[in-house]
Amino acid sequence: MSRIDETKDFMPVGIAVLTVSDTRSLSEDKSGQTLVDRIEGAGHKVAARKILPDERTQIADQLRSWCADPEIDVILSTGGTGLTGRDVTVEAHRDVYEKEIEAFGTVFTIVSMKKIGTSAVQSRACGGVSNGTYLFALPGSPGACKDAWDEILRWQFDFRHRPCNFVEIMPRLDEHLRRK
Repeated sequence: MSRIDETKDFMPVGIAVLTVSDTRSLSEDKSGQTLVDRIEGAGHKVAARKILPDERTQIADQLRSWCADPEIDVILSTGGTGLTGRDVTVEAHRDVYEKEIEAFGTVFTIVSMKKIGTSAVQSRACGGVSNGTYLFALPGSPGACKDAWDEILRWQFDFRHRPCNFVEIMPRLDEHLRRK
């Protein structure tokens, strides 16, 4: 259940979109564009957008670079979460995570089951945190990106969402780095 507390102000966050594909160009990137449209439609800022091939090191390096950028609060990647040999996005994400948000994959599977039935088991969608930045690896289909945003991320990146949301704890994500 999603509830918005209208007494609170909306707080936009900076979100980077990374499409992982060996074949797509920006003009053909329907999944990335789906995310961009939803991010902007919700009132957030698209802080960066890029397409990279299915190369684990390149993906991890880009994630680390964006995690170091103070304008980027969230990274959403699309593509490379399946089971084939070239699908290495999940491994690249996990190379970067300090903490994994394990429930994200579970909740995404529940959402997907309602749409695509048992085919949902083929997704390895995941989420985590690194250097005070949220990272989520989504499947490469526009439908999966819609489901992840509309059913989960839209609410968690709205500061007004109750009973809790990712935005309200954002200032504390890197508190361990500030400890003496």
